[in-house]
Amino acid sequence: MKEAAELFKLLSVDKRIEIIEHLKKGDMHVNALSEKLGISQSAVSQHLRVLKAAGLVKDERKGYWVHYSLNREALERCRQRLNRICTCGCLRGIKGKKEQ
Repeated sequence: MKEAAELFKLLSVDKRIEIIEHLKKGDMHVNALSEKLGISQSAVSQHLRVLKAAGLVKDERKGYWVHYSLNREALERCRQRLNRICTCGCLRGIKGKKEQ
């Protein structure tokens, strides 16, 4: 349970969610993320360090730049964990509304 609480704690920061949203579109380096998010490169680096420590993002040096990408397997495990926690039936209600 502590692991789930830590995951939700680190995802409670809006900019980290935004970083994940941008990385869903493809690999990016800190400068590009900084421009997209409107925050300093050092702030982006700090958020990426937290996300990387949690295993949600990966990095790879490509020439001069370090590119960050999503660890899609880790994010899928997070989604599955959230689905196990949320047992209120809300997904059935959403599916029913889409079908109407």
